[in-house]
Amino acid sequence: MSSQTPIIPAEENKKSAGLTSRRRWGMALRYLVALVAILFALFPVIWIISASLNPTGSLAGQKLIPDNASFANYKSLLNDPIHPYKTWLLNSLKISTITSLLGVISIVLSAYSFSRFRFKGRRQLMLALLLIQVFPTLLMFVAIFYLFQQLGQYIPGMGLNEHAPLVLAYLGTQMGIQIWLMKGFFDSIPRDIDESALVDGATHWQIFWKLIFPLARPMIVIVALLVFIASYQEFVLASVLLKDKAMYTLMVGLYLFVSEEFSKNWGIFAAGGLMGALPIVVLYQALQDQIIGGLTAGAVKG
Repeated sequence: MSSQTPIIPAEENKKSAGLTSRRRWGMALRYLVALVAILFALFPVIWIISASLNPTGSLAGQKLIPDNASFANYKSLLNDPIHPYKTWLLNSLKISTITSLLGVISIVLSAYSFSRFRFKGRRQLMLALLLIQVFPTLLMFVAIFYLFQQLGQYIPGMGLNEHAPLVLAYLGTQMGIQIWLMKGFFDSIPRDIDESALVDGATHWQIFWKLIFPLARPMIVIVALLVFIASYQEFVLASVLLKDKAMYTLMVGLYLFVSEEFSKNWGIFAAGGLMGALPIVVLYQALQDQIIGGLTAGAVKG
């Protein structure tokens, strides 16, 4: 008997070709959507870079590649004796760093207590934190202003035009939601870890510091970054409490370049905004592994 080569039916060839074609079209569609999303996200940044290189300082007739592009706006900003940009940037970094450190300590310890301990008034305190976050922050500005105005008369350094009250105000407005966020993460950590450590004679502090804290490190980084960014970019509260140019934060200082009716300089404003965004970009790049771990924590249980 002569061996015969099996013949693949034409229908199967058509079906295979159809699947391959659909996969190619699906892949092309994904790349197209990703490209549109990237362009949509990058366009404002590219436009701000273009405005910062425009020596005219005006947005009227702004082009993607401005005529006579130069770094004149950056030089003017850094060498301006009336508007101390470097001082504003350092003030923002100082306030945001202190707020982030104090906030992480308070948030993590509070969230751990709510998650692991049972005490009288626990539920009421948690509901109170949630209820406070329901009201807009703008409703508290008048009360905060008068509070620190009166407090400054008795405690030096805690009145208006000081950084310490601003740090306390930022802590008060951000702790509630962050405590709930951190508590949810602590609740996802099995209590068997605590019980096993207690059986072995560990204290509650040893359990937290040596067992729970390493597991929660990615989420703690997320919380610290959220607090830092919220404090760094806040404008309204800082403009209410700070009155001296030397005490301004970056957001309040940059507003001076576009707040006057007849002397708006959007080029310098764009240059200052770009340089002010660099610390946030550096933080994201330095902590990206921890950020990804924190965002995906709890997605897979095993």
